[in-house]
Amino acid sequence: MLSTMQDTPLLVSRILEHGRTVHHRSKVTTWTGEGEPRRRTFREIGDRASQLANALRDELGVTEQSVVGTLMWNNCEHLEAYLALPAMGAVLHTLNLRLPAGQLVWIVNHAADRVILVNGTLLPLLAPLLPRLESVEHLVVVGPGDLSLLDGHRPAVHAYEALLAGRPTTYDWPELDERDAAAMCYTSGTTGDPKGVVFSHRSVYLHSLQVNTTESMGLSSHDTSLPVVPMFHVNAWGLPHAAFMSGINLLMPDRFLQPGPLAEMIESERPTHAAAVPTIWQGLLAELTAKPRDVSSMRQVTIGGSACPPALMKAFDEQLGVRLCHAWGMTETSPLGTVAQSPAGVSGEEEWAYRITQGRFPASVEPRLIGPDGSVMPWDGRSAGELEVRGPWIAAAYYGGAGKEPLRPEDKFSPDGWLRTGDVGVISDDGYLTLTDRAKDVIKSGGEWISSVELENELMAHPDVVEAAVVAVPDERWGERPLATVVLREGATADYRDLLAFLRDRIARWQVPERWAIVPAVPKTSVGKFDKKVIRKAYADGELDVTTL
Repeated sequence: MLSTMQDTPLLVSRILEHGRTVHHRSKVTTWTGEGEPRRRTFREIGDRASQLANALRDELGVTEQSVVGTLMWNNCEHLEAYLALPAMGAVLHTLNLRLPAGQLVWIVNHAADRVILVNGTLLPLLAPLLPRLESVEHLVVVGPGDLSLLDGHRPAVHAYEALLAGRPTTYDWPELDERDAAAMCYTSGTTGDPKGVVFSHRSVYLHSLQVNTTESMGLSSHDTSLPVVPMFHVNAWGLPHAAFMSGINLLMPDRFLQPGPLAEMIESERPTHAAAVPTIWQGLLAELTAKPRDVSSMRQVTIGGSACPPALMKAFDEQLGVRLCHAWGMTETSPLGTVAQSPAGVSGEEEWAYRITQGRFPASVEPRLIGPDGSVMPWDGRSAGELEVRGPWIAAAYYGGAGKEPLRPEDKFSPDGWLRTGDVGVISDDGYLTLTDRAKDVIKSGGEWISSVELENELMAHPDVVEAAVVAVPDERWGERPLATVVLREGATADYRDLLAFLRDRIARWQVPERWAIVPAVPKTSVGKFDKKVIRKAYADGELDVTTL
């Protein structure tokens, strides 16, 4: 028997139109750093999203399934692109401005971006890359910037506001297949090239519903959310689309992400919620301790990217009256996987046992733990295994490139289609996840991932280095930082500062290790692989002579 229900596709255009009409009074405020912030209602955002769609179609030739990149901060124009591009049938491709130049070039070329929307303040980052961007035909510059940096480059250049001026404020949004691509993000390439994850309209819609549940962030039109987490970082954890679905007011920080400006905008604009990685809140706590501000409007902060130190959570509780709430996810999970809202009936010290977990799985994310022998482990809070998940907003493959088959690496997907997260942990009998280790040696630093293999390969490219092994070590500020252990050639003249300078020319500066140790040999397993657990133990036991730069 078939149901008698209507089969209306779940589309981003429906989120857009719902927000523009039902929640037309909700506001998006973009911080400017000086003077009055820029304010737009959801109706104005929706109108401008329609103007953008008309301009992209009529002037730049953007059609359904065209890939359009955004190299932008969190601001109202980026939100307009978030809504317009999927709604018109194009694919929103957010570009991570913190990636090394080589990875950005690879990602743009692999995705075949035809158009890039870029904030004018980011032109110094983008302009040197343009000769290597093979598919880009148009640049749309948002806000002021030094346009002379673009002189002599191939793509046609357009000013965002001029492009929108005079365009219709309505658009005949196509009735798409809800399984069509809506947006794409690339992983940070912790092992090998970055991998593209393509989100469908269906996955975006269902993920937005989950973000808005009380078991998740639990926000409504009475709230104002401050997404410090970048919109180029896994869709700002789903907040932009979720906000337009439920009328959540948004406070956008633009490029003002330092503790001082954040404290100022919280005091001035009175958000009730915020989302960011732990290092942001560590910096804000130090700022507010040195220079107190009124942040009493904040009732909850969603914190993810890496584990939050319990001491930081307690400091926000006791000193500021702000609750930090753990969440876990990754690019492949859209990203919301778990949120650590406490169960009913617990309080005080008993509640902390739940708050320090990564959180509870929602109904649409099905988890399992796979033990070393391949068996499924029980949910008893003790039996550890590698976490695998599946569900309607979980990736089933990676983007293979235009006209190519999707990629399903065996180390990322099980034979029966579950996503292998690479995280090891335990699950309690009521569905709370606690991560205890990683299946691979990825370093999670300040909410970003660093590849130990990439660091090792770059170090071993130095003529004075025979071997190098890099491991994650605890760091009070960043959660984890890399420790580089190096074997030098006989007669080598290089020292730590030479190696540090060598790496700075080859990788993103924030990935460069501060901690260094020269060792006679890298310990190895019986099959010749670097035995990193031996290095970690030696560091923990104080057996390594470590220099910190």
